[in-house]
Amino acid sequence: MPQPRVIKSQDGAVRAAVGKSSKLAARLPRLILEARRVAATVIHGLHGRRRAGTGENFWQYRRFVNGEPSHNVDWRRSARDDHLYVREREWESSHTVWLWVDRSASMDFNSHLAEWSKLDRALVVSFALAEVLVQGGERVGIPGLMRPTANRNIIETMAQQIVHDASERPSLPPNFAPAPFSEVLLLSDLWSPVAEFRKAIGQLAANGARGHVVQVVDPAEESFPYSGRVEFVDSEGLGSVTAGRAETWRTEYQALVANHRAALRAEAEQFGWSFTVHRTDKGPTELLFALHARMGAGAHAVLSARIPAQVNSGTRA
Repeated sequence: MPQPRVIKSQDGAVRAAVGKSSKLAARLPRLILEARRVAATVIHGLHGRRRAGTGENFWQYRRFVNGEPSHNVDWRRSARDDHLYVREREWESSHTVWLWVDRSASMDFNSHLAEWSKLDRALVVSFALAEVLVQGGERVGIPGLMRPTANRNIIETMAQQIVHDASERPSLPPNFAPAPFSEVLLLSDLWSPVAEFRKAIGQLAANGARGHVVQVVDPAEESFPYSGRVEFVDSEGLGSVTAGRAETWRTEYQALVANHRAALRAEAEQFGWSFTVHRTDKGPTELLFALHARMGAGAHAVLSARIPAQVNSGTRA
């Protein structure tokens, strides 16, 4: 649901950001531990991302297919059987994944229906995914904060960059130019106007980068479990509104949320980006598996685009 913006002075924005960084720093140990736990669960459940392609390491033998050049045949292996075999090598092609977490004021919301705030859950997912990706040979970066790296201490590296960031927290990612074939993951509650969202991802997709959008929401933001006289305070500091009978707002509110989400999904799909909704009362593991699978598919597409047609057809030994 769109929220109004508040214009702050530069000094005031910096002071607010520093204060939020201090609070975040106190929570980081718990977030890092949770991220490592989730990453370990996901890594344990994965069977790797091994595929045939360019590389130095042997992967497997496969049957020779009629029509392939004869120099593809591994004659030593074929001599031990009545069939012809081709020696395939393991794909070794790392690519860059940019991870961006919305750290604006609305992400601090945490109702009684969930253990984690939206920001804490988004950071855990980001950290855990970075750990999984780096262990898989990928490079991870944070737009505007951290250049892509395959550092084995990726969680600590990301946490240090985030906690020492004293800039104002925007609700949408900065305008940067990810390289073609790279991937971008956005984790946000996405209560920004649809037009702003369209502009942001349009700029990111302009060079051919693939993207994944995760709308992180508190369960109360979907169910609207309020009744009686309730005061709603704007998270951006623009005041408050009081409902005499909050339950009478529920149906209209849920319709607005559904329409806003449908518009966001349509914009993401227009650029070929995936769109997922994640509630903070659900565990992060399923989301991590889904994101990793989508990024694995994206990496395979990158490989297909980079390797000449004769290599894809199996002509390279």
